[in-house]
Amino acid sequence: MSATPTYGNLTNQGASTNIAWHHASVDRAARAEQRGHRSTILWFTGLSGAGKSTLANAVNQALFERGLATYVLDGDNVRHGLCKDLGFSDADREENIRRIGEVAKLFLDAGVIVLTAFVSPFRADRDKARALVENGDFIEIFCSADLSVCEQRDTKGLYAKARAGEIKEFTGISSPYEAPERPELSVDTGASDLEACVNQVVRALIDQGIIPSQA
Repeated sequence: MSATPTYGNLTNQGASTNIAWHHASVDRAARAEQRGHRSTILWFTGLSGAGKSTLANAVNQALFERGLATYVLDGDNVRHGLCKDLGFSDADREENIRRIGEVAKLFLDAGVIVLTAFVSPFRADRDKARALVENGDFIEIFCSADLSVCEQRDTKGLYAKARAGEIKEFTGISSPYEAPERPELSVDTGASDLEACVNQVVRALIDQGIIPSQA
């Protein structure tokens, strides 16, 4: 008999069966009508140093200035609270992304454009997050940057520590990163300037009818 899976200091004892989904009096469609834009999940993925958080926050600023309802879920920030009990083993990474997927789904229902900036190295975990919502509600944005560029940008010195063996299971060095095979959007964050990357994302949202061309 296999051991019960654990995540950080928590034990997965199975889901409760004595619960039912409560349908709110104000739904997602009503929020979209009031706000004048659809909600969606913008899932930024890429290596550490690829520019995920920088791009997500810049896109968030651009959308906020248009008067749109937005929120950024950042990898480091989430690990200060919701996921502070998790480490960086494969099992903990999986649980980290599972939690983020569920939180992002709640923001989606709340009528918010939620931007998630996580390495999320494994395709299977990103696919599980995608499967939580309807088709068209999950936009995977691959922040494409060569490993060498990411290392040059590494102000925290994490890559150097990983190469020296001081950080275990570091994505791109001692743990794999599985790049998206068919992302909705691929942004060359390694070579393009930030403004061009932001414009690419905003234009995609307009073209897909998520936000109006003029807000």
